[in-house]
Amino acid sequence: MTAYTATVTVRLKHGVLDPEAETTKQALERLGFELDSLRSADRFEIDLEADSSEAARERADEMAERLLANPTIHDYDVEVDER
Repeated sequence: MTAYTATVTVRLKHGVLDPEAETTKQALERLGFELDSLRSADRFEIDLEADSSEAARERADEMAERLLANPTIHDYDVEVDER
């Protein structure tokens, strides 16, 4: 078994209201920053052991599907790096 870190980034799908990002965008604009858009995201770093990077990716993907993301309103990405 090899040690891996899987990073799962969860974002709201385009078209889903993101009040946290909208509030942050407005605050940044009041501070003088010009933005086209801003989206919030949650990032989960999962340390795990697996036989291969593909097996680690599959486990992290299952975690995202079952708990970390709601597939109806979220998109997510999984990246796996060997520790």
